[in-house]
Amino acid sequence: MKYYSIGEASATCNLPESTLRYYEKRGLLPLIERDDAGRRLFSERQMALLQAVICLKNTHMPISDIKQYMAWIIEGESTIERRLDMMKKHKLRVLNEITMLTEYLPGIDAKIDRYIKQIEEE
Repeated sequence: MKYYSIGEASATCNLPESTLRYYEKRGLLPLIERDDAGRRLFSERQMALLQAVICLKNTHMPISDIKQYMAWIIEGESTIERRLDMMKKHKLRVLNEITMLTEYLPGIDAKIDRYIKQIEEE
């Protein structure tokens, strides 16, 4: 099995090493293995979980919910329905946010147009 150092994981995910340490400390990256010197080792599975954390975090899922989701993953197959329910609810929140942002976009465009016109008139 291939393992990544924290530096490699950081570079692969374009996140600072401090963020990975923070995620682990907060329980978002459970079961991180360590080498004999105590350095973190990210397995391919851990890298996949890290990508899931990044996705959920970037779509504004609260850290407490991400932590719960990871706990359910560790619990195993008995939590699949709870995970599915959580993902469906999160998807609805994301879709609602997209809708709201899309509704506000014309207002931003109008301001941009107004400022461009003002600059051109000067």
